[in-house]
Amino acid sequence: MSAPTHTRPHPATRAGADSQLPWWALALPTLAFVALLALILNPSDAQAATGDPLITHLFERVQQLIAR
Repeated sequence: MSAPTHTRPHPATRAGADSQLPWWALALPTLAFVALLALILNPSDAQAATGDPLITHLFERVQQLIAR
């Protein structure tokens, strides 16, 4: 004896090409990509923050220890 099968009254919807994204879901990654690309193409515009000399010396020591 077979069990009765139930059919769905409406077809199942999948989130795919038919779903819509909000405007910022495309705008923000595009803006970030353009900003990073601009920094790569013109690195003179990217100015490093002045740090504490103690931190700079610490990083130099760590780099020397790793290089050994």
